[in-house]
Amino acid sequence: MSRALLLVLDSFGLGAAKDAADFGDQGADTFGHILSACAEGKADNDNRNGPLHLPNLKNLGLFAAHQANTGISHEETVLAGIYGYAQEKSRGKDTPSGHWEMAGVPVMFDWGYFPHTTPCFPASLTDTLISKCNLPGILGNCHASGTEIIAKFGTEHIETGKPIFYTSADSVLQIAAHEESFGLARLYKLCAEARLLVDELEIGRVIARPFLGAEGSFERTGNRKDLAVPPPEPTLLDQLTAENRQVLSIGKIGDIFAHQGTGTIIKANGNMALFDATLEAMDNALDGSLIFTNFVDFDQSYGHRRDVAGYAHALEQFDKRLPELLHKMKKDDLLLMTADHGCDPTWEGSDHTREVVPVIGYSPSIGTTSIGERESFADIGQTIAHFLKIKPLNHGTAFLE
Repeated sequence: MSRALLLVLDSFGLGAAKDAADFGDQGADTFGHILSACAEGKADNDNRNGPLHLPNLKNLGLFAAHQANTGISHEETVLAGIYGYAQEKSRGKDTPSGHWEMAGVPVMFDWGYFPHTTPCFPASLTDTLISKCNLPGILGNCHASGTEIIAKFGTEHIETGKPIFYTSADSVLQIAAHEESFGLARLYKLCAEARLLVDELEIGRVIARPFLGAEGSFERTGNRKDLAVPPPEPTLLDQLTAENRQVLSIGKIGDIFAHQGTGTIIKANGNMALFDATLEAMDNALDGSLIFTNFVDFDQSYGHRRDVAGYAHALEQFDKRLPELLHKMKKDDLLLMTADHGCDPTWEGSDHTREVVPVIGYSPSIGTTSIGERESFADIGQTIAHFLKIKPLNHGTAFLE
């Protein structure tokens, strides 16, 4: 029986979506702009230099998929993969919407968002949390980049015990606190209380953002925890679980799906550790199972931080390791690689960008296949459901027969 691997290169967009102008993102192109920056010598650092080198992704059809969406010509190569790209139906460009849609559930309702004001959170929310959680107050209370706001308020937070509250263009409340001075368990409890309170505001996620270090050297740790609302209807993961199939959720997949249908949760910190965990999961995955991995560093460490060189290096690291994974695949396995949204590191601001996503794959039993443009990320989940021979999902059209 077949097995499926779904790898999410978090934020790796392939150019503006059809509705990008509605989001202020017309012209965004995560991959294209990284590619150009590398070719122009603008993404050189101590870790990498020169043109972007992704031979394995190129052979599987990544460059061809980008060309199909943008019209930008790339050097021709002999292709050996399943390749195309997908538009997003969901009404947001956030992490839960992208992941839920690729698992067969487009998000067709509007999330709640916090305004671009300071303070940005309702006093009724913050006052209740201060009272219920015995806080001396809060810091931040604004839209901000996570690393910047920790650098700005980290010392005051340690001195006063006030946690740092902030948000972004996503439907999210993020709370940062020092693991040692504030306490990790206390931060998780605070976020759990906040999750209950923001439900009525239609907020998608509350994220615990623990960090360590001292002034001038604060660093976020791998103990991030996302508290998300559950998907509004059964996903691919729920269907697999209902049919007694094994699901191995690696990275933040469990949190994104509110631990519904997510099976065995495997945590790892950093893209290469996540890749290691994926390879190890392949050794333990049963016939008919799904391995679902999110590679978060592309987004949180490089996209949001507008670090072009870092993003390019991370892509090259990922590409270099792909042969390890391809070598471990069984004859009837299916690999699909995609993204949940864009996060163009050359774009103004620090938020996600509305882009199409790659749908790049490989199976030893399937020849080179162009799947063209897909109307929804849900085609990914429906294809996996068909490939693994489970009940069809409510949304999406399979692209492999």
